[in-house]
Amino acid sequence: MKLSFTFLIGLLALTPAARSTPVAESIAGYEPVRTQGEIAEYRLKSNDLQVLLLPDRSVPVVTFMVTYRVGSRHEVAGTTGATHLLEHMMFKGTPTYNRERGTGIDQILERLGAISNATTWLDRTNYYATLGSEHLETYIRIEADRMRNLWLREEDRRPEMTVVRNEFEIEENDPAQTLTKEIMATAYLAHPYHHSTIGWRSDIERVPIEKLRAFYDTYYWPNNATVSVIGDFEPAAALAMIRTHYGAIPKSPHPIPMPYTEEPPQTGPRRVTVKRPGELGLVAVAHKIPSGRHPDTPALQILSAILSSGKSSRLYRALTDQNLTLQVSGDAGFFHDPSVHTLYAYLAPESEHQKVESIMLREIERLKTDGVTSAEVTTAANQILASLAYARDGSFGLASTLNEYIAVGDWTLFLTIEDALRATTPLSVREAARKYLVEDQSTTGWFVPVSPSEPSR
Repeated sequence: MKLSFTFLIGLLALTPAARSTPVAESIAGYEPVRTQGEIAEYRLKSNDLQVLLLPDRSVPVVTFMVTYRVGSRHEVAGTTGATHLLEHMMFKGTPTYNRERGTGIDQILERLGAISNATTWLDRTNYYATLGSEHLETYIRIEADRMRNLWLREEDRRPEMTVVRNEFEIEENDPAQTLTKEIMATAYLAHPYHHSTIGWRSDIERVPIEKLRAFYDTYYWPNNATVSVIGDFEPAAALAMIRTHYGAIPKSPHPIPMPYTEEPPQTGPRRVTVKRPGELGLVAVAHKIPSGRHPDTPALQILSAILSSGKSSRLYRALTDQNLTLQVSGDAGFFHDPSVHTLYAYLAPESEHQKVESIMLREIERLKTDGVTSAEVTTAANQILASLAYARDGSFGLASTLNEYIAVGDWTLFLTIEDALRATTPLSVREAARKYLVEDQSTTGWFVPVSPSEPSR
């Protein structure tokens, strides 16, 4: 969920040759945890703040990102969407940084020529800025200040709620997002992945400011956060800045509550149909898969690419080449808890949902029976590796990608995923398909377009 506080400057790529590997060494106030690859990890002793450093001196730009280990997975009925709404409220100001004084966060960062934003997802919330290296301490000071000093006022919640509600309505008008929301709500009966990050409309509109304050006071503490610094900086100087501005913030006065609800075993296939105004139909088939930390994750990512990525993929050849669909795609969920792998088929005009679904299931079964070729695995792995390389271009790209591995629960996967993808074999892909693409673990969804005047039945 992107905020609108984005200020445009060009992002320059950070070249591997310019990076230097920091060594986690004794620094006053810190416990050096480990150095792996190019990243050094520290723990701020006073409050258990996790700090990750990745220096790159190629250009005078640095990205500072704070990842809070709280997302929509931590919400319950009545507070769905609270994590996202709180993300918006984090820009409303503190006694030190506010628009009334001319020191609003957006005002300061605009003057510095920074790119600043925040996003919320199932397992995490993050706040970041990419800016000139000489301004790093200014942004560290801002982030440390709003970790505990945020204004949370009803007069700010009301207008921000309408902004979030508008985002909700935009999603409601998107067939794929609408169908995905319904599939997740059907696939998950108990686990909070049941509800989307945007939340339910009634919760967005009615959540009391006191609930947002309670959410903030529960999760926004240094011992529930990771600070990542990537780009042009001196490690010792950056650690000193972080200690100066975060060091006096105490740990949470209570243990950070961790969600403990587990989804019960699914005992048969599930289905959902969405009838909304629209132009074209959509078929989606989702299957339960494990956490992103599971060793089967690389095989599942390659499996997804073989089925749905590019013109050589099996579903493209079986559907799009036959003029039955306009597009196919796949998504292997990469999250802290068990998620779903979903295949999408966007129907061509006059195509029938049932025919397209039958072909999708046929291709899944063919893959489980006959397996995949080494050439398919190599092509899929190269596609994913190219996407990873593109996503990690520049200090922000690196920070943004690392952010997702922090959220999954093991940042070191950021460094090992490429080797794991290269080591994936045709046999492991077939075994993953046989293990997870099982009918009794599936949820199938149809988006059926209707004209605005046609009642849904």
